[in-house]
Amino acid sequence: MGSLVEDGLSYKESFIVRCYEVGINKTATVETIANLLQEVGCNHAQSVGFSTDGFATTTTMRKLRLIWVTSRMHIEIYKYPAWGDVVEIETWCQGEGKIGTRRDWILKDLATGEVIGRATSKWVMMNQDTRKLQRVSDEVREEYLVFCPRTLRLAFPEEDNGSLKKIPKLEDPAQYSRLGLVPRRADLDMNQHVNNVTYLGWVLESMPQEIIDTHELQTITLDYRRECQHDDVVDSLTSLELPETDGTNGSATAKHHEEDDRPQFLHFLRLSGTGLEINRGRTEWRKLVR
Repeated sequence: MGSLVEDGLSYKESFIVRCYEVGINKTATVETIANLLQEVGCNHAQSVGFSTDGFATTTTMRKLRLIWVTSRMHIEIYKYPAWGDVVEIETWCQGEGKIGTRRDWILKDLATGEVIGRATSKWVMMNQDTRKLQRVSDEVREEYLVFCPRTLRLAFPEEDNGSLKKIPKLEDPAQYSRLGLVPRRADLDMNQHVNNVTYLGWVLESMPQEIIDTHELQTITLDYRRECQHDDVVDSLTSLELPETDGTNGSATAKHHEEDDRPQFLHFLRLSGTGLEINRGRTEWRKLVR
């Protein structure tokens, strides 16, 4: 188990990468990383006395049947840990205006102390019964702010960093698609909907194979627009994001740009049939060094 740091305002925990958490490149998958981020965040909340019922709910939230849900996730991986590596993750949370909270993470190689990744997320409150979003009350805010850093602390303090970048809606027709994705029972979490990490996997399902074969994911940003239930059917759409000055009107293909060092893609998850938006995303990829 992990522990609070000396000032009690952040939390650290170390994890060993297990054989079933690595992918075809013999390193941890981005889904593994995302699951570890969620795990250490929940363990942090539990360590300061929050309930594990509904992912770190406070006393007032439980009385009012409120839960936290993810609205944005941004992950950057500079070096993927391999099977057997030990990763140390530090996390902390802070208020995010009147509508929610922000949770940040820094990932290090425990053996070397090297920062191998960073992540940040935004969370909002939802009524468990009506499934409608609700503002964070002063009472709830006071319950968790006592455990937050007193001054602003950001995993991405750089000006104009990628975590702040707006994601445009991907318009049809997309260049690549994977249609008819169905949630498994194991994809549902304690909040009675599809867990946020599953969306990440769905986004990657429509990536072109030529990029998967030659690149690895460096950055992923997801905006969560609608929760997904067990009986929903999902379409995953992907297109290469072109510079505004490209002038090709979105007609280029990933193969045409495979010489690019850092190709970026836009992603869109929608409900099959109705076309209602579930999630939109952006990914950036780097050349794979074998």
